[in-house]
Amino acid sequence: MAQKRIEFILQELDEKGSVRVADLSKQLKCSEVTIRNDIQKLEEKGLLFRTHGGATKLGAQVTVAFNAGNVYKCADKKQRIAEKAYEYIENRDTIILDDGSISYYLAKCIKENTSKHLVVITNSLVAAGILADLKHVDLYLLGGQVGGKLAATMGDVTIRNLEECHADKAFISAYGINFDVGITSIDSPQMQVKKAILKAANKIFLLVDSSKFGGGYVLAVCPLSSISRIITDDEIEKDYIDMAKRDHVELDIV
Repeated sequence: MAQKRIEFILQELDEKGSVRVADLSKQLKCSEVTIRNDIQKLEEKGLLFRTHGGATKLGAQVTVAFNAGNVYKCADKKQRIAEKAYEYIENRDTIILDDGSISYYLAKCIKENTSKHLVVITNSLVAAGILADLKHVDLYLLGGQVGGKLAATMGDVTIRNLEECHADKAFISAYGINFDVGITSIDSPQMQVKKAILKAANKIFLLVDSSKFGGGYVLAVCPLSSISRIITDDEIEKDYIDMAKRDHVELDIV
């Protein structure tokens, strides 16, 4: 229930720009104390600003992140996954962030932790908006046509840019994970960019919530042997944990 409240609060912020505790309490049929606690937790994670009696959405520099509801979906899980991913980033690393929604949360982690100086390459306008003008980040935004649910560059120009890049680590998302075929996708410009990212980085970290495991697929992006580590949440089914052990897939559960 807590997760549904959080998603509702964030969606209301996206649509209205601000929310009031009293209104949310009535809409969600819970106490104002509960709503205030939810808002406090969301502010601590950098997802909103608290105001007297309510909250407002973040500034224009990251508004583009909230043009699609999947940023809100499983926000707490994505935050935990991003925090774990950040632990694998070392000072002076060059990293690539793709246009997945978890990249938004990882970009926030990078922004809030100034002890590591990083070079960040990304096609995500969302991530770029968060990381721009930070003293501890050298930011490179890949060129290309802008599109996608979460605004990002893609297409031939983006791929050519990536061919000229080399990174220590890349942090990517996936449409799905199938232990028989690997990372799966629907045919899209984003998939082609993802393949180029795989070639550009020494280590690939796959950041996915537990709902991505299993199911059907259209195309295979790469085998799981191409992935250095998968980071997911603690609602992953035991069968998939067993498959990861069977296939010697490094798996972090948070």
